[in-house]
Amino acid sequence: MVYAAVAPLYLNACLFSNNTSQNQGGGGGGAQDPNHLEKKPTVTAYKWRLLIAYDGTHFSGWQYQQSPPTIQCLVENALTRTTKLERKDLHLVGASRTDTGVHAWGQVAHFVTPFNYESLESIHAALNGLLPSDIRVREISPVVPEFHARFSAKSKIYHYKIYNDTVIDPFQRHYAYHSLYKLNAVVMREAAKHFIGKHDFSAFVNASHNDRVPDPVKTIFRFDVIEMGALLQLEVEGSGFLYRQVRNMVALLLQIGKEAIPPDIVPKILATRDRKELAKYALSAPPHGLCLVAVKYNKEHLGLPTGCPATSFGRLRSVNYCKLPFY
Repeated sequence: MVYAAVAPLYLNACLFSNNTSQNQGGGGGGAQDPNHLEKKPTVTAYKWRLLIAYDGTHFSGWQYQQSPPTIQCLVENALTRTTKLERKDLHLVGASRTDTGVHAWGQVAHFVTPFNYESLESIHAALNGLLPSDIRVREISPVVPEFHARFSAKSKIYHYKIYNDTVIDPFQRHYAYHSLYKLNAVVMREAAKHFIGKHDFSAFVNASHNDRVPDPVKTIFRFDVIEMGALLQLEVEGSGFLYRQVRNMVALLLQIGKEAIPPDIVPKILATRDRKELAKYALSAPPHGLCLVAVKYNKEHLGLPTGCPATSFGRLRSVNYCKLPFY
């Protein structure tokens, strides 16, 4: 591990700050005695962005949990071994808390270290060497202190794949939902348009103990239904998504594609803001067809700070001489 002796990217006041002691008197608004200020040292911290892909088949989603294992748990274990830091010091945060069995090509996370790196290629190789083969770090880059993997996100893109044929391609079985019913992509497209715009999606959210009081109002920028032979790919981009919102929207579109219900049922269910109303027509679509494809950010949040190493996209190994000349 090589550290660079360059200027710090920023002073992370969120981690360590100069705290003043609270006034213990019964009155309010009194000035505090400057001789009793409790000062703590400000510690330099550097923030790093990870772009992660994973096959979620064998994992219990992203959110940290040791058993059964989650993506965040395994990434943190690899980071603690590589950086020699404790989990609490890394402050790893993911952009999306994908559910059990859901995949990702473009999950984004950030973590912090008290030191800088001269090059990110070595830590990049070390992380992928420690992670199981169904989790890969695609990129590592330094980011400005204002960047936050979750709260800085401008939009997220999810794809849901449906294999619409009598016999499923076995190579698609872990990544596409198999529908034996012939689906009408035209009416599914018509119905998907009703999701576009700013709506209260209370009718499309499942209760989750992880969310405190989630804001049910989200904006859907696009919702496309693309035919690729036997595959139907549903692509949705939004400002954010509630727990199982995408899978619930897909489940309703599946029923509409079977022509069991009309496309105009979508605005009617949205208007009720009642999850029980959706349950009359559809249950959540299975998780394995869903993939987090990308998380978008404003350009200013992705700018590289001064005095930082270049983004690592991984490196190819080369052979300088032939080890097996007669092979």
